[in-house]
Amino acid sequence: MINEELVRILAEKDMTIACAESCTGGLIAELITDVSGASAVFELGVCSYSNRIKKKILGVPSEIIDEYTELSLACAEEMAIGVMRMSGADIAVSTTGVAGPTGGTEENPVGTVYIALAADGAVVSEKKNFNEDGCNDRDTIRRRCAEYVLQKALEYAERV
Repeated sequence: MINEELVRILAEKDMTIACAESCTGGLIAELITDVSGASAVFELGVCSYSNRIKKKILGVPSEIIDEYTELSLACAEEMAIGVMRMSGADIAVSTTGVAGPTGGTEENPVGTVYIALAADGAVVSEKKNFNEDGCNDRDTIRRRCAEYVLQKALEYAERV
């Protein structure tokens, strides 16, 4: 499974990971810590569901949320940077979006998630919809997103 492979590669490379999650609600952290030996690679998980916590704990500037909202690449990037700063991890990932089945808009329909990965002084982010097949199931959307983020982290770890 992807979580087992990620923990194995991170351990082999003596790397660590941290996550800041909103719409995935701690699922990424759960999937990582489900693996025996995760304590060697997992630094910190912040479930920052509210904007207040995004700002207060992760350090997302109010201006980012005011101008772009929490559903934005800018917010996801700041979340990843914030959890990396807090943890000192080699890799930091973040998610913020609409898990559904309610809350979607034309710009951000159900399943839309903003994802960021911070590592080695750089941040990459993307907007992705995990509801392409019309599945409005909250658990399915969250799981698809969490597994996708783990895959992205694994791809990064394998490259370095």
